[in-house]
Amino acid sequence: MKPLRFCMVTTFYPPYHFGGDAIFVRGLSRVLTAQGHSVEVVHCEDAYRLRGQPPVDQKPPDDKIIVHRLHSRLGALSPLITQQTGRPGVKHAALRRILDQPFDVIHFHNISLIGGPHVLTMGHAPVKLYTLHEHWLVCPMHVLWKNGKQACDKPQCIRCCLRSGTPPQLWRYTGMVNRCLRQVDALLSPSEFTAQRHREGGIVCPIHVLPTFATIRAPAHSDAALSSRPHFVFVGRMKLSKGVLELAEQFRMLPQYDLTIAGEGELLEVLRHDFADCAHIRLLGDVPPERVTQLFQQATAVIFPFVGPEVFPLVVLEAMACGAPVIVREAGGSAEAVHDTGGGVVYRTSNELRQAVQRMAEDQAWRDSLASKALIGHQQRYTAEVHMAEYHRLIQAIQLSKKSQAC
Repeated sequence: MKPLRFCMVTTFYPPYHFGGDAIFVRGLSRVLTAQGHSVEVVHCEDAYRLRGQPPVDQKPPDDKIIVHRLHSRLGALSPLITQQTGRPGVKHAALRRILDQPFDVIHFHNISLIGGPHVLTMGHAPVKLYTLHEHWLVCPMHVLWKNGKQACDKPQCIRCCLRSGTPPQLWRYTGMVNRCLRQVDALLSPSEFTAQRHREGGIVCPIHVLPTFATIRAPAHSDAALSSRPHFVFVGRMKLSKGVLELAEQFRMLPQYDLTIAGEGELLEVLRHDFADCAHIRLLGDVPPERVTQLFQQATAVIFPFVGPEVFPLVVLEAMACGAPVIVREAGGSAEAVHDTGGGVVYRTSNELRQAVQRMAEDQAWRDSLASKALIGHQQRYTAEVHMAEYHRLIQAIQLSKKSQAC
């Protein structure tokens, strides 16, 4: 494939980010530049500051990616205007100047506060793609987490927004989403679950299932060794939908095993207070990527107790890339990697979780077999090479289809 010019459109991008979607965008962009393509990224710096985050110390760029960080004198009002109107608002002129450049591919990611659905109509690239990192197209709360306390069972969006402290978006009831999606050639869904939820939600744009890939790189030869005591690990945001409170409660009753919890979020102080008497439960707060890699390599297993219907958690793939077996709750697309590779255990109830933990700790041969399947499964299914081969095939198919239609 000849070198192409890509533009990534996303609300968050490192270091102005909170979750895995921004990490994936950076990973994808770096792989593309390594292949000889040119990549520009545009994101909304004001959206990061909307949550009252402190200024970010930017390090010199370590890649060839051109990054456009949009911000305005209106500050937090800029993304709020986008949230309420579904349009770029004060960012429109800046986005127009960037997206009207002769890109070959415009790839949209989390567009919720960078331009809303209307940003999909901007730019003239021959190929437009959109990755479904969240369920935002069908859920104003992004994550199908209802009333701030449970997985969504049926849509009650305005009531849910009000109870969750998010302003309702009236433009969602005008057909705006599907009108704007007419300008997009394909949606890329990391999981079968997410693809189906969008179809059920009335999204008519073609959807292709294309799992994401892990950017974490474990050393080929590691000195990391399993702990003398069985040691289980959770890495993620400290949010109710992540199930971390329930996980800690389960381990309160399992003092013979160690649990390490790494990450930040609103529940971190709650956990520190409620489990201060549990010496076998460690709370690390935020940790750098190299420490995450070490935790995964030293874990008896990595546990993902997500209650909310996740799209396809990148952190599950990262654990598998480090050769760690995983224990994953059946919720949304969370368990699809386990079903496809056999590299872990899927559970539904607290009793099944305890059984999985106990067997991982006591049956070394079984645990090692799952670890091997996790690593092999990752190498066969969830590497950048596997992802990019399908990614480029899709782009070429769209290009050929449009050429044949023009003839």
